[in-house]
Amino acid sequence: MRSAEDWLDRAIGGERRALARAITWIECRHGAIGAALASRSVRRRDGGVGAPHVVGVTGPPGAGKSTFVDRLVARARADGQRVAVVAVDPSSPFSGGAILGDRVRMERHTGDDGVYIRSLSSRGHLGGLSAACTEVVDLFDAAGFDLVLVETVGVGQSELGIMEVADTVLVVLTPESGDAVQAMKAGLLEIADVFVVNKSDRPGADRLARELARAVALDDGPWQPEVRKAVASEGEGVDNVVDAARSHLTWCMGEGHDRWSERRGAARIRLYLDLVAERSRLAAERALDADTRAALGAGRIDPHALAYADD
Repeated sequence: MRSAEDWLDRAIGGERRALARAITWIECRHGAIGAALASRSVRRRDGGVGAPHVVGVTGPPGAGKSTFVDRLVARARADGQRVAVVAVDPSSPFSGGAILGDRVRMERHTGDDGVYIRSLSSRGHLGGLSAACTEVVDLFDAAGFDLVLVETVGVGQSELGIMEVADTVLVVLTPESGDAVQAMKAGLLEIADVFVVNKSDRPGADRLARELARAVALDDGPWQPEVRKAVASEGEGVDNVVDAARSHLTWCMGEGHDRWSERRGAARIRLYLDLVAERSRLAAERALDADTRAALGAGRIDPHALAYADD
């Protein structure tokens, strides 16, 4: 049986089957693959921004994120870039399964060796991402991809983890998404580096773009998000969005480097806390014997009393 180090080395060398196996190990929370990735010290992002450019694509469900990602992949391939896509799908709270259907909208790239698309189940993880997402992005970094696109499940309040993983965050909205106040309530103004008003051929698109531009102008943060309109299904406006994303990347490499470093630091802290929380939960589940589980379920033991029994 091959070791985690062997699978990782082959994945870094460009073997697609090994890349798929390594991602599966990461998803299964196999500690050996994480340790192997850490020991290799091959993540280019540890040395600075831009290699690869990690772009997060988020926004409410139905905004056209998958279609937009498909267009971004096509544009990047036309520029000769190798592209990896992480498409995070929501998992069922009952079965824990997920449809993993975002790839259906990217079918035309299936036979392209310069594109690697992987769906991940969120498995109930908050932040619009999968618990494994950060490590999968690190693996794509080590494997030498030029552009990594991360599509979230569709954000709402408190689901803002994408800003810690991505260098540049594209927030995709539609005229039906509401006004700028709704975007502020969802926390999108805080995470957006570029706003994309998709389906801008529909009524209300110009109004939403104006409201977003006014809201952005009031923000005194170090980077003022740009607002762009697009019709992803027709390929309209995609080039303008790509240009805006690259402008943000240039800013991150220069005067915004400290801000970028803060976000990367926050991502490392979040990953550590996620890993500790997962290990603690697994340990607690293993320690929960049948009698105690039955007593908890029947209400004979109070959950708080059991959880804090050692305090």
